[in-house]
Amino acid sequence: MRNSILLFFLFITSFVSFNSNEEAKDVIVIFKEQLDTNQIPSFRNKEDKGRYVFEQTQKIADQSQKRIIQYLNHEHLEYQSFHIINAIQIKKIHPNQYQFLTQFEEIDYIQEDFPVPSISYDRIPNTNNYSRDIQWGISNINADKVWEELGIRGKNAVIAGQDTGYDWTHPALMNSYRGWNGIMAEHDYHWHDAIREYSALHSNQTNNCGLDIKEPCDDNGHGTHTMGTMVGVADDMQIGVAPEAKWIACRNMERGWGTPSSYIECFEWFLAPTDLNNEHPDVTMSPHVINNSWACPAIEGCNPDNYNTMKVVVDNLKAAGIFVVVSAGNNGLNGCGSVDAPAGIFESSFTVGASDIEDTLAYFSSMGPVMTDGSGRLKPNVVAPGVDIQSSTLGNGYGNSSGTSMAGPHVAGVVALMIAANPDLAGQVEQLETILEQTAVPIHTLIDECDGISSNRIPNPIFGFGKIDAYAAVKAAMEYSFDYNEQDVFVYPNPSNDIFHFLIPEFKGQYSISIWNMKGEWVHEQQLTFGVNGSFLSLGHLANGVYYYQINGSEGISKTGKLVRI
Repeated sequence: MRNSILLFFLFITSFVSFNSNEEAKDVIVIFKEQLDTNQIPSFRNKEDKGRYVFEQTQKIADQSQKRIIQYLNHEHLEYQSFHIINAIQIKKIHPNQYQFLTQFEEIDYIQEDFPVPSISYDRIPNTNNYSRDIQWGISNINADKVWEELGIRGKNAVIAGQDTGYDWTHPALMNSYRGWNGIMAEHDYHWHDAIREYSALHSNQTNNCGLDIKEPCDDNGHGTHTMGTMVGVADDMQIGVAPEAKWIACRNMERGWGTPSSYIECFEWFLAPTDLNNEHPDVTMSPHVINNSWACPAIEGCNPDNYNTMKVVVDNLKAAGIFVVVSAGNNGLNGCGSVDAPAGIFESSFTVGASDIEDTLAYFSSMGPVMTDGSGRLKPNVVAPGVDIQSSTLGNGYGNSSGTSMAGPHVAGVVALMIAANPDLAGQVEQLETILEQTAVPIHTLIDECDGISSNRIPNPIFGFGKIDAYAAVKAAMEYSFDYNEQDVFVYPNPSNDIFHFLIPEFKGQYSISIWNMKGEWVHEQQLTFGVNGSFLSLGHLANGVYYYQINGSEGISKTGKLVRI
């Protein structure tokens, strides 16, 4: 037993180190027991999904955190408990206290709570020469065609953003804010502030918005710009993809600098928004889609050792029926494998690169495959307009910005349009993702290939499935039916270079899958476990080509289809 404790201690200390002066540090304790999203019952309704994830994660956290919380209270340490991931953030823990914590068998690992920056972008100074026409990004993805021909503008859909805050009284944003009824504001369940202290990365310890604020405010301008692209409209200004959708928000950065715990806090709040006192959580108030235009680079403390923290959070949100959009990052000049933003590398996140007005991949847009976790996962999923995007700015103005931060909001807006077109798609994240991918359009790129995958193959690690097409996606959403029959099998991505995700609505439990090649030769067989998020199959060991599968259940149910390995 003593050897086990020693080995565990050595494992944990690889995440946290103290300097020679043994200064106190802020850390996040991650517990071993986490929600198994593969074992979640198959719920059709978004509320049922959200309620189950909320209740089960709370139950797991309450049970496993008891002993550690007793110790923290005994030591008079300041802490915050999370359940979206079973974790506790601890403020200013000293080396001896940290060493004592490492002896608790409930703990998986401990990571430092580093400050992290938002995704950088080029901001063009605001002028009075802005265009009042429909913005090029909106027309480029055919969102205006959705408005005009289909009459759909996002009504009844709810978009969320976590960023530097939001100027809710901006004329392009005010009427879309869910906390405004046209006469008065009510910020309960519509706004949360995860910023309660100044970032040590700023020499000036002041903030024009203040700390722990009770109504939306933007201390940087980044958030206000991204929200405008999602919902913005004022008089004849057409800057938002889904102008009739409503928005809610959380501030996760203090003047552009946040911490892993502030991001986790915002994600947790979106699962079940609360009142301003952080009480009475309500899953029925959760958003349909969350935009995330921020990143956590390795130089700021995020690394493959602690990426799993954010993965668990994103997995749980998707299981709760919430669509998580993440910007791919602006490291395109580093070439293939440059997509490494922690929230954007996971299967459960929908990662977005940037294109320009000529339908060419933006030079700064990060590319895949994902190298940081060794998965080789194809990212980004899609691209969207992200160069010279005009949107709302602080001071009731309008200005242009570039970056994948501007591309992600276009996708979040289209998700809102799709749900407005077919409310049955609310909470059906996998189906929404598949429609967006299958209706995307390939674009131009100066990159011939990444990781041996040609830019002519779809999907690829350069621009994924292509540029989103709002009109095609909404049309497909309108035609989508949930009247399943025995032939309904959803496979994503297909083609794939390794992992195939199977979603079969009526399947739950253990099933066997057999794989044959084009010659009819059996090449692979294994057991798959199906949960609410389906199941995953790895064929990375097979040669590129076309294969056929058959999935058999214990009750004689059989599914067949084709897979393409690239």
